[in-house]
Amino acid sequence: MARSVFRFLSRQADTPELSGPGHLLRLPHNSDYKAWYRLRSESRGFLQPWEPTWRGDELTEASFRARVLRSTQECAAGLAIPMLLFRKDDMALLGGLTIGYIRRGAAQSCMIGYWMGEKHAGQGHMLAALRVAIPYIYGGLQLHRIEAACIPDNWKSIRLLEKAGFEREGLLRKYLKINGEWRDHMMFSRLPEDGEFGKMMKP
Repeated sequence: MARSVFRFLSRQADTPELSGPGHLLRLPHNSDYKAWYRLRSESRGFLQPWEPTWRGDELTEASFRARVLRSTQECAAGLAIPMLLFRKDDMALLGGLTIGYIRRGAAQSCMIGYWMGEKHAGQGHMLAALRVAIPYIYGGLQLHRIEAACIPDNWKSIRLLEKAGFEREGLLRKYLKINGEWRDHMMFSRLPEDGEFGKMMKP
């Protein structure tokens, strides 16, 4: 496994930290609340068209602490790994990436989701995060298939997935309720042999 691309910096098996050349992915901590609140608040108009409707208490500290606890529990149970994305040189919070719906048995697959703060969008940060996460999903988690669902008119997300080696598979009709509406989604998937995986494994 190419340790130069990522390092599994875990103190415990259920608390991964993934490190790339300029970025760090890890589970959220309660101490992240202020940075998370500031970034999500500033980016609300940018994010809401692509996310489920925000609850009334979405940005409260109590809600965030519940999110942190749930993230830890889901990770420990092997169900999901919801991580925050940081820039390593100043540890600025940039966004988040979740390895979710982890399925074992015959499937050996997961679904990824991600979000980026508005002021950090379009700068290559999420592609860099995927370059860290994808080798970990195949190597560390030993999964075979990575899925991602994207609203058809979210061309920025589609372009990101294609750059990361994902292939379009088809349309999921009214798949998720996003911003109060049931929206169609394009299904993308990635297998170990697809796209730029070989290049991702190099420094």
